[in-house]
Amino acid sequence: MKNKLLPLLLSFSLFLSFFFLPGIAQASNQTPRERLLQQIEILKYEISLLRTLLLNMRSQKEISADAYLAVNLSDGSVLLEKNPDQAYPIASITKLMSAVIAIENIDPEKEITLTGEMLRPYGHSPAIFLGSVLSSGSLLRASLIQSVNDASESLAYFLGRERFVSLMNQKAKELGMDDTVFFDPHGLNPANKSTARDIADFLGYIRESYPEILDITKDNDFWLPDSSGKLLKFRNMNSFYPLPYFLGGKTGYLPQAKQTMASVFDVDGDPVIIVLLSSENRQADIFAILKKIRK
Repeated sequence: MKNKLLPLLLSFSLFLSFFFLPGIAQASNQTPRERLLQQIEILKYEISLLRTLLLNMRSQKEISADAYLAVNLSDGSVLLEKNPDQAYPIASITKLMSAVIAIENIDPEKEITLTGEMLRPYGHSPAIFLGSVLSSGSLLRASLIQSVNDASESLAYFLGRERFVSLMNQKAKELGMDDTVFFDPHGLNPANKSTARDIADFLGYIRESYPEILDITKDNDFWLPDSSGKLLKFRNMNSFYPLPYFLGGKTGYLPQAKQTMASVFDVDGDPVIIVLLSSENRQADIFAILKKIRK
């Protein structure tokens, strides 16, 4: 796990992010003092994230997830599993399928004017507001990076919500995800269910056919303006994004689903998919699985 080196690497990464925030932040109408205060808040959040990550990395707890699966993509071998064919609510892992449907059916440069219906779901960003005009690509990034439910809903409504969800289920069937069903495009409905095996197969498909989705989930440098013109940073909700061996993935949470995660990690040079469903602590569970499967 390279425990001694990793904290130094992550601290250095945070140091750089503080002093070299993206140019888009400098282009806003904020004063230098406002930009500095914003940078400080970002840094405080990322330090808090890092502390939690390191704490769970050192945890000695047993795996809490009711279902999990670790698969080596190089040879298809199953490295670790528990209840891989039992269906559970998947929460915001749903957004991975929404991303595929959006990419296949909407031009990423297409501008979408946001309406009240699009902004109805719980979970939003001030940078996604009534009447704003955003590209499909920006909405996709918002949905995958900060898991903004309104962003996924907006993409679905643009295409036609019923049609969009139908395409999600159709895609699942085409890929042989026989134990997967979707009722919304974001995962707020606990009836959105799947198995660790179906999700693992789907992640393999994404990595092969749409690797850009996984690249977006590692991004921590995405900004959009709010209604006043102030640029806001979208916080990556996947706390694993600073890790050099994290290759992408999506987290989720609902009371009925607990914590969920669909992810790809580099393990001893091989891409390994790790899926967690119904977890009490996904960070601790991921590190526990990594410890068990490393050579």
